[in-house]
Amino acid sequence: MIITGDDSEYIAFVKAHICDQFLMNDLGPLRYFLGIEVSSISDGFYISQEKYIQDLLARAALGDERTVETPMELNVKLQPTDGDPLSDLTCYRHLVESFVYLVVTRPDISYPVHILSQFVSAPTTIHYSHLLRVLRYLRSTITRRLFFPRSTSLQLQCYSDAMWTSDPSDRRSLSAYCVFLGGSLIAWKTKKQTAVSRSSVEAELRAMGLLTAEVTWLRWLLADFGVSIHTHSGFV
Repeated sequence: MIITGDDSEYIAFVKAHICDQFLMNDLGPLRYFLGIEVSSISDGFYISQEKYIQDLLARAALGDERTVETPMELNVKLQPTDGDPLSDLTCYRHLVESFVYLVVTRPDISYPVHILSQFVSAPTTIHYSHLLRVLRYLRSTITRRLFFPRSTSLQLQCYSDAMWTSDPSDRRSLSAYCVFLGGSLIAWKTKKQTAVSRSSVEAELRAMGLLTAEVTWLRWLLADFGVSIHTHSGFV
């Protein structure tokens, strides 16, 4: 259980009350929780999954020490028929599942994870080679973290993008967005659109609609916390 807030005395009161009702241990300030590492400094705090990545690389048992600068090659369009079927699907599926959880703190791999997860039912050698590239990218960027400043404006900044007909097999486009609250990245997603867009403009509008739904929900959530915000959106 994580207890957070800006009133240390009330937090102490809540912890004491919980301990009276249940058998619990106070582990002190938050440092590690479900594979997520938290580092607090005077200006804010960082969250990362460095140990999680180290364990993932150890389980993958890569046979070399190579690294790459990007998680996926530019303009790659993978198809189900690329390469030869893998004889053992377990490793591919396990690594993709681990990547999905890693996206919690690593939005930079959101796109390749979305692509690779589409082939978990029947992965091939080509798909697996691209999966290994993501691992080599994580090895070279293992210390990257998300920073959340203590003092920041309560203003939503939203960015949306779309890749028209990104999937050659079904011609559906890809939507992507990210949302900042002040200087803090709080939401991001890469998702295939549910219908075929007949133009790049239509694909962009669908991506904007996905982002609008997310921003609407975030504004309701912040309103429940008593936070009044101003929203500005940018579409790339």
